[in-house]
Amino acid sequence: MNTELRLAGVIRESIVDGPGWRFVIFVQGCPHRCPGCQNPQTHSFDGGYITTVENIVNAVKADGLLTGVTLSGGEPFTQARELLVLTREIKKLGLDVMAFSGYTYEELIAGATPENGWLELLSELSLLIDGKFILEQKSLELRFRGSKNQRIIDVQKSLATNTVVLSELNF
Repeated sequence: MNTELRLAGVIRESIVDGPGWRFVIFVQGCPHRCPGCQNPQTHSFDGGYITTVENIVNAVKADGLLTGVTLSGGEPFTQARELLVLTREIKKLGLDVMAFSGYTYEELIAGATPENGWLELLSELSLLIDGKFILEQKSLELRFRGSKNQRIIDVQKSLATNTVVLSELNF
């Protein structure tokens, strides 16, 4: 568990970054750089700080109220291999893992290679909120999303049926 991650920060308890009581991990580095991004400080791949999977797992273990972990950013899929190690450890604790990504589900599937680990990370997730933030489609009325183009995808059902299956949380 000495795998290292470059993070912008964490929120130890959140109810706005996914269903339930969540530990939120903001990875550092994002290729999308969406205008109006809520987290522009996460864009640089050189910023943030280095921590280990073990440190994150220990922080998650210390909070008995958590129901899951949310991967946010930055762009989580830029550190897919490292987050895969973390995600597997989190799931051993009985917690679910979801992610936000500026990539669409279809882009992640099409761009997945054995080297980048996108499909492996995707296969460990319960939910994916996909798509770039589009300032012109910003809405404060959307649950867990920033713009109307973004979808809450049931990853396991989508992988099983080879088609995008939206979560019932899409309202």
